[in-house]
Amino acid sequence: MLQKIYWMLSLLVATSISAVAQQTDSVDMADKFRADGKIYVVITVVAIILIGLLVYLISLDKKIGKLEKEYKDQQ
Repeated sequence: MLQKIYWMLSLLVATSISAVAQQTDSVDMADKFRADGKIYVVITVVAIILIGLLVYLISLDKKIGKLEKEYKDQQ
């Protein structure tokens, strides 16, 4: 199991290194958004999505903890 995780992480690192090597210095879309002032909208939407995921994971963790406690009390 640990060996599979190691190989998956190695593959992920290898692909990310090649993706970084292919990047150019200028990204036209980001420059356009920045010039129009819409980059803040994009950042806000991404932040809202990440905060929503974080809240969901925290609530899910609490529910699972409650179920685990109930399960332990039954035994």
